[in-house]
Amino acid sequence: MATEKVFPMTQAGKEKLEQELEQLKTVKRKEVVERIKIARSFGDLSENSEYDSAKEEQAFVEGRITTIENMIRNAKIIGEGDLASDAVTLGRSVTFVELPDGEEETYTIVGSAEADPFEGKISNDSPIAKSLIGRKVDDVVTVQTPGGEMNVRIVSIK
Repeated sequence: MATEKVFPMTQAGKEKLEQELEQLKTVKRKEVVERIKIARSFGDLSENSEYDSAKEEQAFVEGRITTIENMIRNAKIIGEGDLASDAVTLGRSVTFVELPDGEEETYTIVGSAEADPFEGKISNDSPIAKSLIGRKVDDVVTVQTPGGEMNVRIVSIK
């Protein structure tokens, strides 16, 4: 029997997933069912693009519901007690500078379930996070990225 993947996340990340799940189940699911009902009323389903589109959306919504339920069921909440005091770990924010003369960048390292690079949250599975985890302030780290290697110096960890 295969073991289920554990999804490390913050309590806030779990709550966000729970809200999305509730919205999908109570609002989005009903909207899609209504779209299917309306599309069926147009008649012949074999050439009904509205019906096909609604069925595709229904499949997406149901798939997302299943995915979120699995993430919540297998969530491992990262709390303050899990955070090392001076090293980069899951749940911490790290600020670094690309060497030799790059700008400061700050990211919070989170589990893949709540990663959102546009909000400054990167997955612990990302190349940058993998390189930074366990490191400390003033460490110089070589990060392997799809675009090649880059060297960074850790400025702060919060």
